[in-house]
Amino acid sequence: MTRTIILFGTESGNAEMVAEDLASELGGDPIAVVADMTDFDIADFTPTDAYIVVCSTHGDGELPSGARPLFDALQEAQPSLAGIRYSIFGLGDRSYETYSHGSEIIDEQLRSLGAERVGVYGRHDASDGSLPNDDALEWMRAVFIPA
Repeated sequence: MTRTIILFGTESGNAEMVAEDLASELGGDPIAVVADMTDFDIADFTPTDAYIVVCSTHGDGELPSGARPLFDALQEAQPSLAGIRYSIFGLGDRSYETYSHGSEIIDEQLRSLGAERVGVYGRHDASDGSLPNDDALEWMRAVFIPA
């Protein structure tokens, strides 16, 4: 059975809450496992798993501190991620010029290493008053199909 790893990168905890809700919707552990980008070992990327990446944006369009360890490890090691398939959901506020840029940074890094993004890029816009969990669940139900 394909396992789904839901990686989250957060500053204030919103991306983690979204990741937990997505995992619950998929059936929870061991089918869907939530993993913090601060702890995820890049050696654990495997093509037999499906991935959902949930990432917020911090400051002036930067990665949240919770995404930085994974990004830095990928940047330093430059592993081949060929065969890795992932979907991505970004959190941000459209009223800022750098809306959802944190997730775009991670997306670009994964693709540059050979990973393949599948499905529509999901985004939550905090300026419209919607809840990120609701938007993410709606997005996942519409586009995410485990490998």
